[in-house]
Amino acid sequence: MKTITHCNLGLSFKIAIVFYSLLSTACATQQPHETGEFAPTDLVELVKLDPTIKLDIRYATANNLTGRPVYTQARAFLQRPAAEALVKVSRELQPLGYGLLIFDGYRPWSVTKIFWDITPDSNKKFVADPKIGSRHNRGCAVDLSLYDLKTGKEIEMTGVYDEMSGRSYPNYKGGTAQQRKMRDLLRAKMEEQGFTVYDVEWWHFDFNNWKAYRITNVPFEAIN
Repeated sequence: MKTITHCNLGLSFKIAIVFYSLLSTACATQQPHETGEFAPTDLVELVKLDPTIKLDIRYATANNLTGRPVYTQARAFLQRPAAEALVKVSRELQPLGYGLLIFDGYRPWSVTKIFWDITPDSNKKFVADPKIGSRHNRGCAVDLSLYDLKTGKEIEMTGVYDEMSGRSYPNYKGGTAQQRKMRDLLRAKMEEQGFTVYDVEWWHFDFNNWKAYRITNVPFEAIN
């Protein structure tokens, strides 16, 4: 058993204070002002469209880049056209023995602000600038992987989710042949349905119509 010293407790307390200060600031800060015409926001819960879709919402746990939960609920949403396209991907994969494992979908803008504020400048390419918003904020980006339908286990890829290294690049040549094959299978099936992979994250895909939707900061609790 790990011994927790007063020093460790003090450090953990200070980290928590800094984090919740950032959270409070992000929630109070205004999202970018956008002009023009946008499609109505219609966020759909993915598991309601396809029960074979499996969730691993890391941001509702401490197992994420912040070390603290930033979501109060482990749920995943996308704008309806993107969600329906994702269901088509799921159906294409099922005969091959795979299901979709979702890490994140729609993300409130305030969470994007937190990620930006805590990430060192050297790794900013892995997070969205809140000044322009994220495609996650528009409900048109999804972070995902594959799982084995028989065992329920996550398929091994060249790198792990939210890893800020070259192993996250979708064209990374390392890893095993099987890991690259699975990563490329996911990419091919997603691209067939109108998604584009992000150039530094094999797990992140943007739906082709993301510009049609407004940046949103609605909490999960407010989505039916």
